[in-house]
Amino acid sequence: MPIILLVEDEGPIRDMLRFALSRAGMEMLDVETVKQAKELLAVRRPDLILLDWMLPDENGLALLRRLRKKKDLRDIPVIMLTARAGEEDKIKGLEVGADDYITKPFSPPELIARIRAVLRRATGADTDGNLKLGKLNLNPDTRRVFCGGAEISLGPTEYRLLEFLLSHAERVYSRGQLLDYVWPDSGEREERTVDVSIRRLRKLLAPHGCDRLVRTVRGAGYSLSAKGVGDA
Repeated sequence: MPIILLVEDEGPIRDMLRFALSRAGMEMLDVETVKQAKELLAVRRPDLILLDWMLPDENGLALLRRLRKKKDLRDIPVIMLTARAGEEDKIKGLEVGADDYITKPFSPPELIARIRAVLRRATGADTDGNLKLGKLNLNPDTRRVFCGGAEISLGPTEYRLLEFLLSHAERVYSRGQLLDYVWPDSGEREERTVDVSIRRLRKLLAPHGCDRLVRTVRGAGYSLSAKGVGDA
């Protein structure tokens, strides 16, 4: 379930999008100010941010600029939501780092379609939503995983871990980051929890040759990468 952060101070828009995103199978987190957004981003990582331009405490564009400078947040896709429909405003938003720009008023179906398109680009998913890397193929809708055509049965923890790493392929995450992103509500906060799940995941992928995609980066953490693996 993609997690969408909405930064918007208008209550009716938040209510409308909460209903629309829920029906589309997405979870929505919402805040009204830049300050609240920064506080939430310190503890939760959304898959995409819907960002209003005009906010009570600060310009949404200023938040976008800061996000694009932060190493651990700059890759989160951002769609600007704003009543500023001028061409210069759109260009400014895109140049600062927005992935898309939609003007108010907008229809929820159009916004949902744009969210899905941006998420596909960000995660490397194909038009059917499948996440792929080498011979590895994961379908988030059916929660089925294949390696070279052979289906792999994963436990819920290993599935969540693989889905996250596959959604952010070629990026390195520390054990602490993986605890935050894959186990956000769990009481298990020991880093060895990550190591154990990585070992289990590799063991399940090994019979099909996909375990080599799970990389240990010494001193940094783990990554899902096809570099140097050939077609494995």
